[in-house]
Amino acid sequence: MNILLSPDKRYYSIGELAKAFDVNASLIRFWDKEFDILKPKKNAKGNRMFTPEDVSNLKLIFHLVKERGFTLEGAKTHLKEGQKKTLDKYEIISKLEGIKTQLNAIKLEL
Repeated sequence: MNILLSPDKRYYSIGELAKAFDVNASLIRFWDKEFDILKPKKNAKGNRMFTPEDVSNLKLIFHLVKERGFTLEGAKTHLKEGQKKTLDKYEIISKLEGIKTQLNAIKLEL
């Protein structure tokens, strides 16, 4: 999973997110219904438009369910009990992984 947030982009379509997370759009729709933390806007046609905050929350849900193997109920409980701590830890890990990627790229150039 490697989704880069564009600083000038305010909304992401479900198709963009499905491609970025390498999952079906139906899974993101399902998670939208299951997790209260996701609150995408809907346009006039009823299409979900996800904000950068929603994308961050989706990253966290993806991490808990797909990478750490949580059940949906376990992920919901985990988010409710320690949401702030979990978000902080996940953001730190994400930043460190980004730094590692950059360092590896620099290493290859040397």
